[in-house]
Amino acid sequence: ELLDTLAYAMGGRAAEELVFHDPTTGASNDIEKATATARAMVTQFGMSEKLGAVKFGQESGEVFLGRDMGHQRDYSEEVAAQVDAEVRALVENAHHEAWEILVEYRDVLDEMVLQLLEKETLNKDEVLAIFEPIVKRPERAHLTGNGRRPLSDRPPVLTPAVAVAAPLSFEHPTSTA
Repeated sequence: ELLDTLAYAMGGRAAEELVFHDPTTGASNDIEKATATARAMVTQFGMSEKLGAVKFGQESGEVFLGRDMGHQRDYSEEVAAQVDAEVRALVENAHHEAWEILVEYRDVLDEMVLQLLEKETLNKDEVLAIFEPIVKRPERAHLTGNGRRPLSDRPPVLTPAVAVAAPLSFEHPTSTA
């Protein structure tokens, strides 16, 4: 889901490059959000094969003299460089994925633009009609699988439906009624 979010965030930048052959400042907020998400994936959620399931940095809780609540680095320059490389790779891969999707569905993008220029707003059915040619991409490879910890082929345990239970009695077990 987070990888999809990254690709979605980079879609505006990729569209600018594809259509206008030159990025503008219009996608700067999307790039900021994608970078923050990728950094959280690497430093907070342990979603980096290279760095592992480790939380990097610590939250700073005190705010005084203009200091913001934020994230303090508690790791070496070498690890910081690795974090930056992993973040960059996540954002670049998302950017490339967004580019590939837009190239594949350029006709859909152009139709959306034409419809918005004509009508200014579109309802759900109009958007669905424009997006009809889009085919869902295959599922991504699992982030957690690697040679040392292969993915299990067993699904999660299925829980039975909760049966309607009889009313509970709240009498103390030693009481005499």
